[in-house]
Amino acid sequence: MLVKGRKVSGRGEAVAANYAFGPLEDDVIIKHRLLTRTTTTRGEPPLKKLQKKFTSLFVELDKNEDNYGDCDKLAKAFLQELSTFEIPLLKSKAVVDANLREKHNFDELREEINRQIVQAQTDIELLKKQLEESKIERRHKEECEAIRKMIATQPPRSETLKIISDLEKEIAAMDAENTASSRMLELRKKQFALLLHVVDELQNTIEEEQKSLIEEKEQKHGMEDASGGLEPMHVD
Repeated sequence: MLVKGRKVSGRGEAVAANYAFGPLEDDVIIKHRLLTRTTTTRGEPPLKKLQKKFTSLFVELDKNEDNYGDCDKLAKAFLQELSTFEIPLLKSKAVVDANLREKHNFDELREEINRQIVQAQTDIELLKKQLEESKIERRHKEECEAIRKMIATQPPRSETLKIISDLEKEIAAMDAENTASSRMLELRKKQFALLLHVVDELQNTIEEEQKSLIEEKEQKHGMEDASGGLEPMHVD
């Protein structure tokens, strides 16, 4: 016997709730009732009562006496008891059939639920894929919008082409100026080289003239020395 306690609200005192049987005992009792067709825990089981009616009829029939009235009475009692016992059996059969139909419906419902679960999983995977594609598409749109805004901040195409044309003209002018400068530099190089050559020739000429002057002076001094040695010495 399973005993549980509970508190009654407003009284604050414990009141014991008595249960006649526990869950395991309930299963045993229910199984016994189904087998014996007993609806209560008290009283004689219907199957035993039917057995007694049959035994009484069999014993009475087995007698070799003029007891047709008793046999008829016992036969009617047995048939009545059999009819009484048959009604719960028919009810049980109806319950079993209903349970089988319910089980069949439950199996179909379970298959349908499993099919819906599989379909839902497939739909979820498809939605995940679509979500990723939507994220990528949104990112591309944001990048395109950023590029569009950046392009919008730039000057018009005509102005850009004008700037490019002006730059090309400026570059062409600079190239022409660079070419002229290169030619002038080349001319200055040639002139400088010619000047160096002239200076070198002039220096060589000067050096030769200086050598000639030195030689003339040396010759002149030599002649003077020679003529001075031939004069007589004067004595004071």
